[in-house]
Amino acid sequence: MTEPLLKIDTLRVDFPTEDGVVHAVDGVSLDVFPGEIVAIVGESGSGKSVTAMSVLRLLREPPARVSADALTFRGRDLRAMSLDDLRAVRGGPVGMIFQDPMTALNPVMTVGDQIVEAVVLHQSTRDKKAARSRALDLLGLVGVPDAAQRLKQYPHEFSGGMRQRAMIAMAIANDPDLIIADEPTTALDVTIQAQVLELVRKAQRETGAATVLITHDLGVVAELADRVVVMYAGRIAETAGVRELFASPKHPYTVGLLKSLPRMDSQADELDAIPGNPPNMIDPPSGCPFHPRCPMARDRCRTERPEPREIGDGRRSACHYAEEVGV
Repeated sequence: MTEPLLKIDTLRVDFPTEDGVVHAVDGVSLDVFPGEIVAIVGESGSGKSVTAMSVLRLLREPPARVSADALTFRGRDLRAMSLDDLRAVRGGPVGMIFQDPMTALNPVMTVGDQIVEAVVLHQSTRDKKAARSRALDLLGLVGVPDAAQRLKQYPHEFSGGMRQRAMIAMAIANDPDLIIADEPTTALDVTIQAQVLELVRKAQRETGAATVLITHDLGVVAELADRVVVMYAGRIAETAGVRELFASPKHPYTVGLLKSLPRMDSQADELDAIPGNPPNMIDPPSGCPFHPRCPMARDRCRTERPEPREIGDGRRSACHYAEEVGV
């Protein structure tokens, strides 16, 4: 196996508040290899986006407190990089598609100028004409109609779907090795969601980049991912290949997520919901964080926190009784 492109080892992120410290990410370890699509899934508040933001040091420190045993990209320590070196990585070898393009795009610059800026900053050329030609090609690539005219427009003149296309164009402008897509279909209608997801897939094919796709939509995961990381309460509950995960989940939380999906072959009148609520991350439960909602919980689960462990075929599960799940 090749060396990981992105390596995250024991990442922790805390946010001090007036009520106490929020343990948003608690010991996450993850490797992303060249060319693969890794989906990170889980409920809102599970730590997915905070993990992604930590990779490019996009969290303000302080108040955020970020630590990791290792956080490397292509073998380089991201935590030790100077701001200039980090700026060279952001938007260059690592492209990011943000959740809300309306707040990610600069409202007082035209879309064309923003794409041109991304190209000029990360390529050896300072030729604005060549960069503008590249921006025009990129908008055409992501399916923006009348791209020459659209280059002159501002973000507020674009629809939500078109803004997301512009964000994708910026993310792939410099042929990145890694694309991080943070819930790229949030707030878009279903038809536009499908188009944007196809664009994410197309961008990955065009660049050959590894992709980290953050989502709570398991339908998206089934459609795009090679490997799935399931997060709960700031920790990784399960990691598996996409086919293996859907065919035979090995963590009770993953089972609950899959059961909550509507199925075409089901005659049930109601969806199966996971009982209870996600934990308060200021005061998380002792032992396994999922035990208050878990139908398999036993005394050991209430006192001893399970760490992710190998359960065969490259799969990992943070459940004491993973071998019994789904049996």
